[in-house]
Amino acid sequence: MPAKYRQRLLEAGDGQVILTIDRDRCLLLYPLTVWEDVERKLIQLSSTNKRARALKRLLLGHAEECCLDAGGRILLPAPLREFANLEKQVVLVGQGNKFEIWNEQAWRAWRESLLAGEGDEGESLPDLDSLAF
Repeated sequence: MPAKYRQRLLEAGDGQVILTIDRDRCLLLYPLTVWEDVERKLIQLSSTNKRARALKRLLLGHAEECCLDAGGRILLPAPLREFANLEKQVVLVGQGNKFEIWNEQAWRAWRESLLAGEGDEGESLPDLDSLAF
């Protein structure tokens, strides 16, 4: 974990983090305190809704608790490493309250496809137009 984020992770949960999978074939890393809020919200989702059940299975079913070691490293469980095809070169992408951990080649391919306009899945974000960049 880069040094500039280590202290925040230590403060936000004594270095405890939760790793889980994302459907983009990367891992999501949450500080424990943030994950607890996410977990509460996920548990409240309807179990009769197919999409909600799938989301719960992905995020909750693959969640693993990990800790930063003294060197600021996190040992990624083998099943999660295999899922995201993580080898030597990984990319850590900040997402505000969490990080994404990507295989470097997969990240570059995803980023390039998005920049080429191929990443639009037709999902509507009504509030996006109100943001000023």
